[in-house]
Amino acid sequence: MKLITGNSTHRLLANGYAAREAGRAGLDVDPKPVVKLFTPDAYATWLLTEIDPIDSDRAFGLCDLGHGFPELGYVSLRELEGVRGKLKLRVECDLHFVADKPISAYADVARTRGLIVT
Repeated sequence: MKLITGNSTHRLLANGYAAREAGRAGLDVDPKPVVKLFTPDAYATWLLTEIDPIDSDRAFGLCDLGHGFPELGYVSLRELEGVRGKLKLRVECDLHFVADKPISAYADVARTRGLIVT
């Protein structure tokens, strides 16, 4: 099962290329998350901003495994496809999620509250 498809994949890759180019120029980027993934039967949530253009399995974003310590980092999309919650339900993509702020703002709130708030 593919978690991220179509236009979202293209947007994540475009952000990955932009981040790569910005890094080469010594600049920071702070894009809005493109997708929200979550476990319907657990408390894990991922807000992803980009896919690495060199390794399409590697995505970057705000990751919250439900233990009170959300953090920015990389995650394997293949591994997420294999994750199951307490009732063995798969990770899902929130089809109604639309980011209204950059990832840094979500991260600031998540660190303060101990969970991702969308």
